[in-house]
Amino acid sequence: MDAQHWNDRYRTADYVWKADPNIFLVDETAGIAAGRAVDLACGEGRNAVWLAERGWTATGVDFSEVGLDKARRLATERGVDVEWVCADATTWEPPDDRYDLVAVFYLQLPADQRRRAMSVAGRALAPGGTLLVVAHDSTNLALGTGGPPDPAVLYSPGDVLADLAAAGIDVTVERAETVERNVDGAERPALDCLVRARR
Repeated sequence: MDAQHWNDRYRTADYVWKADPNIFLVDETAGIAAGRAVDLACGEGRNAVWLAERGWTATGVDFSEVGLDKARRLATERGVDVEWVCADATTWEPPDDRYDLVAVFYLQLPADQRRRAMSVAGRALAPGGTLLVVAHDSTNLALGTGGPPDPAVLYSPGDVLADLAAAGIDVTVERAETVERNVDGAERPALDCLVRARR
């Protein structure tokens, strides 16, 4: 999927997803001191805005200008400053002064593109910083609810760790597992890949 696809999708509703932060972002960053954060493939900006509300110096990166326009609007409504960067998560060049938190949420890409995005995420991470990756897990298609129906864009915690190792990104794994996420009205939960690691 390219930027035009997402531009078209973001034009169809006020917010494609709710404006509240992802529950895993809230839970997994509890206790981490605010610093510099980047939300890679930030979409409509809900996670970056939430981080800014909690004292983080936040940046959101996405290749959809329509998504970023909605993100800017959300930040204005919430009274916070966020730096918004229009760039592809697979080719963005992180700044030299890197981030204490790199968040990558539901970036569902084929393996070769995913590896490039994880390399970017790893290079954006400052020493001692936390990488948080959440995605629709490979098992979700058969056992979970929702998410993309294409197995080529689903992945596992092991895939994320292999991507980081292949890129030469040395991390200490704090959590790497498949987790359940309740979905309103669904008979069974969604299954997500969750990786939290520290550089």
